[in-house]
Amino acid sequence: MTEPTPHPPEDGIALITGANKGLGLETARQLGARGLTVLLGARDSRRGTTAAALLAAEGLDAHPLLLDVTDPGCVKDAAALIEVRYGRLDILVNNAGITGAFTGPPSTATAEHLHEVYATNVFGVLTVTNAMLPLLRRSRAGRIVNVSSTVGSLTLNADPDGGFGAYNLVTYQSSKTALNALTLAYARELLDTPIKVNAANPGFTATDINGHRGHQTPAQGAATAVRLALLGPDGPTGTSQDDTGPVPW
Repeated sequence: MTEPTPHPPEDGIALITGANKGLGLETARQLGARGLTVLLGARDSRRGTTAAALLAAEGLDAHPLLLDVTDPGCVKDAAALIEVRYGRLDILVNNAGITGAFTGPPSTATAEHLHEVYATNVFGVLTVTNAMLPLLRRSRAGRIVNVSSTVGSLTLNADPDGGFGAYNLVTYQSSKTALNALTLAYARELLDTPIKVNAANPGFTATDINGHRGHQTPAQGAATAVRLALLGPDGPTGTSQDDTGPVPW
């Protein structure tokens, strides 16, 4: 597909949640390579510091940020720190996500199983987005990217030939469907602002979340989120996309 012209603001500030490894770290690396200051959100301060030091050693402007997306107080403190240090936020990549321990059929799931996954994948995204939105409103071209998955597409899952076969993990899949709904809701609310909100589907990428069974590298998987984070003023909002273009809801 034809990519839009990248549009990072001058001296742009980007926050990536769950950025101490995998897709989050690679997203931070690629945005940092574009000249942005990258804030690596991590719930483990030691791992966040190590990851930021790794990128800094590569010559990137990278900084750790203690951020547990499931802890509203921690999120509030992170937003306050960004405000004091930078005064605004240009890019928010909601990357933090888990699959949860439950892997059985939907009929054996409990509300607790869903809540475990939703706490990070859905509630955490809402908490972080709402906390960072005042800072994003100060940007000339704010961008929000929610890292979703094609397994959350209702259209693809309803298609017998959609490729998912027997994959029916109700906790993770429904959390990504809910995340898609959040993406669309924020895009609608912010339609008359410079802020664009889109969902990125990285594809089957080799990370801890799947035991490194994915056929893509983190660098390949991060490319869609980076592209959406750098959309120009004519770029889309309220879409779900992978490396080939729009993904059906």
